[in-house]
Amino acid sequence: MTFVLHVPDAELEPEPLDPAQIVSGTPEVTGRVLWSSPDGRELRGLWQITPGVVTDTEADELFVVLSGRATIEVEGGPTLEVGPGDAAVLRAGDRTTWTVHETLRKAYALTVA
Repeated sequence: MTFVLHVPDAELEPEPLDPAQIVSGTPEVTGRVLWSSPDGRELRGLWQITPGVVTDTEADELFVVLSGRATIEVEGGPTLEVGPGDAAVLRAGDRTTWTVHETLRKAYALTVA
């Protein structure tokens, strides 16, 4: 499928967090898969999270922050400060803590194991 989507206005669907991932606050996640490979291992889409602190175990991912700000602490690795226009790469298995300062929306490309 070939299409164009105005990202700031794109409607996203709720993606409830596992309560065990929430460290503090009441963050809410929404997203929309725009494309997936036939085997479902590669995904391209949009993802958004409201302020709060959450943990995650990452897939191989490249993302670009469209709006908002967050601090991403990678266990045993760097602390990433991300905001609009920043591109970041996460590795499969990275254990992260996201402190979302302002509602963050990103466009992503990821590969799941």
